[in-house]
Amino acid sequence: MPLIWCAISGHGYGHAAQVVPVLNALGSLVPGLTALLRTVVPASFFRDRLTIPWKLRPEQQDVGCIQDGPLKIDIDATWEAHRQFHETWEARLTNEITALQAASPSLVIADTPYLAIEAGSRSQIPTLALANFTWDLVLKEFCLASDHSRQRLIQSIRGSYSKADKALRITPAPKIDVFSTITDIGPIASPASSERGRLTATLDLASNERTVLVGFGGIPLSSLPLAQMEQLRQYRFLIDGPVPMGYTRIHSTKMLPFSFKTLLASVDIIMTKPGYGTVVEAVALQQPIVYVRRHNFADEPPLVDFLHRYARSVELSMEDFMKGCWEPALQQALAASASLLPPPATGAAEAAEEIVRTWGF
Repeated sequence: MPLIWCAISGHGYGHAAQVVPVLNALGSLVPGLTALLRTVVPASFFRDRLTIPWKLRPEQQDVGCIQDGPLKIDIDATWEAHRQFHETWEARLTNEITALQAASPSLVIADTPYLAIEAGSRSQIPTLALANFTWDLVLKEFCLASDHSRQRLIQSIRGSYSKADKALRITPAPKIDVFSTITDIGPIASPASSERGRLTATLDLASNERTVLVGFGGIPLSSLPLAQMEQLRQYRFLIDGPVPMGYTRIHSTKMLPFSFKTLLASVDIIMTKPGYGTVVEAVALQQPIVYVRRHNFADEPPLVDFLHRYARSVELSMEDFMKGCWEPALQQALAASASLLPPPATGAAEAAEEIVRTWGF
């Protein structure tokens, strides 16, 4: 029975959201396929999404970024976390090699922890990187050329990545030059069906009210301009997390009988940051999007370009977001039209076919 060792970055849920459709597509091509998930992403994320048999073996695979909410990266804390992670690199690598050899998988898929690629290479197990960015590109944004210790850490990360047997670059993505063999694949998305009618009934919406999903990925917002949101009488806002008493126009998604994916397909507007999973699914659904940029994350420019090409999208400045000056952007997004039809979300099927073609499961 073929076993896939799947190492998934735990920085938000975007990496897991890319992996799941690939494993599902691969399961339709390979009878009896099972997956061992090596990640700190919680099991609850995979339960209603992953259709092949799987087991979770929690273990930190990389650092990613240390964030103060989804919109602000703590650069100093990020570098300190990477320093500590790499201080124990040899012990971590030995642990992964031991676990890999005990499991004896047919293939290591990494989205996109370099630890798993290094461990797979040393264990002589085939390794595949599935990536819309790599962590060396992210850290490069925060590093001066004169900072030699940080430059050495980046080069160490690149050295591990370079040992992948193959990489699949997921559309949209920045230029990635660390892999020796790389194949481009289409966007990865598996949007849910709309349940707008049921959502309307659940919230008891008036005919002139529009729903806005404020969804910034797996890292929760630390604050929102709730008082200003409550004054926007033509909108209802769905947020991740508790809602204080006294607000009638703001609802917690945790109190609604819908998955996040169903809400993406069912609301009138999505407000988000340019993160892979939400952006690509929103574009596939042709949903209006209001986005807030971070300006210092490696995959943001290609995602913003993707939005400008294919989405009904409007940028909201960080200042206006924090102040709650949302209404002009919301109105513009509702009135906007996309200039081009989005490319089909064929990335998962393409990845599965490439895996079967390369390694002959």
